[in-house]
Amino acid sequence: MAQQADSDSQEHRTTTVEQGRFCLARCSCGWRGPARRARSMARSDAAGHPPVDAG
Repeated sequence: MAQQADSDSQEHRTTTVEQGRFCLARCSCGWRGPARRARSMARSDAAGHPPVDAG
């Protein structure tokens, strides 16, 4: 089950994805956060993720 997280830019669409007992954040720019047990931590990771270089 994916949930939309707040994002600062239209380019970055972040979601949280549940995998078993863990939740992780993903972004449309290619960034992926670490697996977390707490959804709130995954959402925090998504909100503050560093930009990924495109080239």
